[in-house]
Amino acid sequence: MDMKRKKQLLEDYKNRKPEMGIISFGCSVTKETFLCLSKDTKADSNSNRFKLSANWHPNKRLQELWNQHGETNFEISVIRVLKYEDPSDNHTEELEKLLNQCLDLNNNARRIWK
Repeated sequence: MDMKRKKQLLEDYKNRKPEMGIISFGCSVTKETFLCLSKDTKADSNSNRFKLSANWHPNKRLQELWNQHGETNFEISVIRVLKYEDPSDNHTEELEKLLNQCLDLNNNARRIWK
């Protein structure tokens, strides 16, 4: 790959606008739901799924349910999307508010990360 193409790809990556929002991992057997805020929902969904499949996810309860019931008994989805303009701004506070709203709406939900 030539340097010009490499620089263009890097520039495109820096300027991308990933989907930000709240990801839900819901166990259909126990009805437990685990939520996390995400600055890149696609990457974070894949990361969590990989950790669960490799049996080294830091959330022990989620890992236990995944091992016991399997991926087919989980619904993984983005339940809220944050609308934003500038990807370089820090959106953590807005994402925290969205996460808290989602937790308030579902008594069976808890945070993936403490």
